[in-house]
Amino acid sequence: MDFKPSVLMSSVRSKRPLVHHITNYVTVNDCANICICAGGSPVMTDAIEDVVDMVSVSSALVLNIGTLNTRINRSMLTAGKVAREHGVPVILDPVGMGATPFRTSTVTEIIRRVRPDVIKGNQGEMGVLSGMGGDVKGVDSHGASGDVAEIVREIAERYGCVAAATGEVDHVSDGDTVVRLSNGHDLLGAVSGTGCMVSSVVGCYVGANGPSVDSVSAAISAFNISAEYAAKASNGPGTFKPALLDAVYNLSSEDLDSGIRRVVL
Repeated sequence: MDFKPSVLMSSVRSKRPLVHHITNYVTVNDCANICICAGGSPVMTDAIEDVVDMVSVSSALVLNIGTLNTRINRSMLTAGKVAREHGVPVILDPVGMGATPFRTSTVTEIIRRVRPDVIKGNQGEMGVLSGMGGDVKGVDSHGASGDVAEIVREIAERYGCVAAATGEVDHVSDGDTVVRLSNGHDLLGAVSGTGCMVSSVVGCYVGANGPSVDSVSAAISAFNISAEYAAKASNGPGTFKPALLDAVYNLSSEDLDSGIRRVVL
């Protein structure tokens, strides 16, 4: 049976999943807006006094360690524990994994204690997490040392999750199936926040459809196909980001299904 990401997109738009974010202050507004445009309902609270009640009524939890600190770390672990107790799927974005010992140890602790349903990072971060090697400087990836398909398969098998590595070509695996996704545009790398925004869209699709290779790959593809349309409507980075919000909001089922470039490896 042919894969139809539009079915998953329709589910997001009809269910309007509540996606609780504990994310970074650089991209928090971008993440909230892309969540709305994708069909979700964002909440961005990170106070430990608030997360217990908010996570318990959410459809998904996105943990993004981009501007990590000790207070945020505690809130993430508390939110993750509550999510596990209530069956709320958790998406972890290990921003800058491998750049500093604090980031690396934090990701390790979150995985051990929260057991995220989805781990989505760039190729460098996922290479470091897999143990196969990756080049991370600051929060930017300069690539993975090993085969990216094997990296996501290894992470998925090891941690019992769906693993996604984003880059010029994206890979998603559940430890069994591996898919390669080839949509996107170079302008995604010319503005801050696009990687975090992808995680928010993944939160919407997982919140509405559950964690799977199909839901994660549909989310990534919807975002990247929208980026292709946004690039045509923009003059550079400054006009690209608002055009991206418009494109995600206006993406049609026909454009998503016909535009996706997805190969099962």
